[in-house]
Amino acid sequence: METSERPIYMISIAAELVGMHPQTLRMYETKGLVRPHRTPGGTRLYSDADVERLRIVQRLTTEVGLNLAGVELVLRLEDELRKAHAHVERLQRELRREVQNVHKQYRRDLVLLRDALPERQ
Repeated sequence: METSERPIYMISIAAELVGMHPQTLRMYETKGLVRPHRTPGGTRLYSDADVERLRIVQRLTTEVGLNLAGVELVLRLEDELRKAHAHVERLQRELRREVQNVHKQYRRDLVLLRDALPERQ
């Protein structure tokens, strides 16, 4: 688990960090906009990533003027975009490895061919 995803803030602290009422955080959880970790006793614990997500929700509702349905759509699209970027990065790494392997094979083949050719005079 990344440091930013480690659940550390109780709801009152998370609400204070983003300038919201704890009940608003509960409502956002109900709507699926944020998913805090739950302790075995049921206490909500928010991570830094959750707090940042709450700030984004706040910005989208107050500055942009979106309703919660619009916020939900924006967050879902951002999540899909982030996953797509990660997938593209994985594919690029694999492609670079494959290109390096092909280059290594070419070098091996060239050395073998050079050694097999008679010397020119």
